[in-house]
Amino acid sequence: MARKIRHSALESRSARLKLQIRRKPYPGPSLARGVSLMYRRNKNAGSWVVKASDGHGAYWTKAIADADDFDESNGKAILTFFEAQDVAKKLARGEDGSADSAPITIDTALKDYRRDLEARGANPYNAEHPRLHLTSALLAKPLALLTASELKRWRDGLLGRMVPSTINRLCRCICAALTLAAQHDERIKNRDAWEVGLAGLPDAQEARNVILPDDKVRAFVATAYGIDHQFGLLIDALATSGARPSQAVRLRVEDLHDHPVRPKLMMPKSAKGGGRNRSQKKIERYSVPITVQLAAKLKAAAKGRADDAPLLLQSDGRAWDKSPGQNCHRQVDNVVKAIGLDPAEVTMYALRHSSIVRMLLANVPIRLVASLHNTSVAMIEKHYSRFIAEHSDDISRRALLQHEPPNVDNVVALAS
Repeated sequence: MARKIRHSALESRSARLKLQIRRKPYPGPSLARGVSLMYRRNKNAGSWVVKASDGHGAYWTKAIADADDFDESNGKAILTFFEAQDVAKKLARGEDGSADSAPITIDTALKDYRRDLEARGANPYNAEHPRLHLTSALLAKPLALLTASELKRWRDGLLGRMVPSTINRLCRCICAALTLAAQHDERIKNRDAWEVGLAGLPDAQEARNVILPDDKVRAFVATAYGIDHQFGLLIDALATSGARPSQAVRLRVEDLHDHPVRPKLMMPKSAKGGGRNRSQKKIERYSVPITVQLAAKLKAAAKGRADDAPLLLQSDGRAWDKSPGQNCHRQVDNVVKAIGLDPAEVTMYALRHSSIVRMLLANVPIRLVASLHNTSVAMIEKHYSRFIAEHSDDISRRALLQHEPPNVDNVVALAS
């Protein structure tokens, strides 16, 4: 049987009622390392408060029940001094009383989320990026103690520092981490805290797609080759295929089919859209046509290398990272500046957006455009609807009802 700790000022009802009413809890006994029980004297029944270390030099507190100052204990909402000890220890250290069952904080939730992303072959950046913006106090806060109001204050505090769409993406990453933690810890019953507090900001769905005219795309590619040939190959492949950078860097030598007239790349799928089968999706390939000129450059660069070797390499022979923008963002900035554009607006993704719009304006069916860019018709319509409307103008104009025949006075007869 667990040892009960005595405390003369708090353990009896009569002793507690002699204390002065105040907001600040009265300190109580230490129950275990980093865990103590406190008592807040109220006008009516007082309340038991647990104080526990977060393991990082800070402490958190939580009211766990009312004290039996006037009513008898019911074992749940009203507790005696000794019953409150048991509940406090369970909350602070878990049902078995071990340190391994300490409450999950946002910090540990993000760590667990990173491991989950890596196990599923997803980008761990989604678990690391929130750390740049979360306060140390929030990182150390147990999930079970989070409130919607404090999360909302943090979210709203980001306004003015980043655009609403970026804030929403950041909040979605945090929500995913916290939801994953709640799925594995039945003590966390306050999902509404982040579902409400980190809800998406309105009017933040405007696509930030930068579309470059063809002459700028050609200049982008040529300037990249001028900086470094291997970097130029990557940019050329992105501009020609319209693939995401994370897809292109996973190309293997065997994915190049250098047909003399109809060369193509067997592009790895991105596995976007969630789900638990990301690894399987990334194995799948789809056919993307490329130019004869690009195929010749890729074939020369891959000469003598194994079929399963990376097709695209950095200038030092190393493979690109999963997120190549982390390797060459300075080079991309230099290219963008060199062609007279703003690096704050134009990234490698502009090549993908430009490829999609180029096909739409060339009257390629939307379904085929979506397939060649490993996305959906719904996403094409959502993010590129303006260009679809512009493209459809000439086609729909042919079907307009003409109330009057054409003006024949403007017709000039041809000489016989």
